Amino acid sequence: MRYRTLGSSDLEVSEIALGSWLTYSGGIEAEATRACTEAAFDAGITFFDTANVYGRGAAESAWGDILSAHPRDSYVLATKVWGRMSEDPADQGLSADQIARQIDASLRRLRTDHVDVYYAHRFDTSVPLEDTIEGFQKVVEQGKARYLGFSEWTTEQIRAALDIAGPDLFVASQPQYSMLWQAPEAGLFELCAANGISHAVWSPLAQGVLTGKYAPGQAVPEGSRFASDSMSDARDLVYNEANLQAVQRLLPIAEGLGIDVATLALAWVLRRGEVASAITGASRPGQVHANAAASGVTLSEDVLAAVDEALGSAPVTGPRLAANAAEGVTRR
Repeated sequence: MRYRTLGSSDLEVSEIALGSWLTYSGGIEAEATRACTEAAFDAGITFFDTANVYGRGAAESAWGDILSAHPRDSYVLATKVWGRMSEDPADQGLSADQIARQIDASLRRLRTDHVDVYYAHRFDTSVPLEDTIEGFQKVVEQGKARYLGFSEWTTEQIRAALDIAGPDLFVASQPQYSMLWQAPEAGLFELCAANGISHAVWSPLAQGVLTGKYAPGQAVPEGSRFASDSMSDARDLVYNEANLQAVQRLLPIAEGLGIDVATLALAWVLRRGEVASAITGASRPGQVHANAAASGVTLSEDVLAAVDEALGSAPVTGPRLAANAAEGVTRR
């Protein structure tokens, strides 16, 4: 496993991270969650990503039980705030009060006194940006988070926050990025690089589409993520015939390199210096080790050109709003 520095921070994170979005929030059983997490440590993965809204605390609680058995300085832990946490429609967002409540709840579930990165899971246009920034800054001042980040903010929103608080406000961004979703290359990477912000990208395997297990014109395989009601939330983002056909064209490229297409896809994401880590999900320990094997794989210019040709017009390019993201900025 290789490691990269996360933005302007002093955090060294593994190139492959383990995420808990659809799996450890209830998609798989507790024993499998523990097995995958321990496999991550065995593979050299030290970066763990979760959020308060994943299972409304279930993912954080699962990892609180497992990670608390490891020395706190042996892993880098990130969580997020923004999503709705109860049936109360007011129990969401990025007001200073909500941030204060949610960080304390997250720390209780995670069984730790601090997280290394605290993300704004989305932008909250219902709250003045100054209030949100002050709420996050207080979390850092209190020692409950070491650094701050954001997920799926527009470049306008990022610039507005930096104008208020300066370039040291954030160290991390978490955008969707993969061979099939290349939207961050249109402005986001450049803006963040200029301000000491690097990326821990989500869905680098396009929710499993880039593993090659979904074949064009065939039913979703039993036991796969998209066959599960609890783990198929993002299917519409990436599961379509054009993408499945593109993956078939990638298969011989991977075979020619002696690797599988998932390793090719992860190495493709990590070719960008702006990317500090690729967040992967896993429901079995073997998947954790397979994903970890992509760290350090280098792709030649000829291979990258062949990938571009194979992908054709399938990838999403240009600025694109993520699910639940919103444009605009509210100021005092």
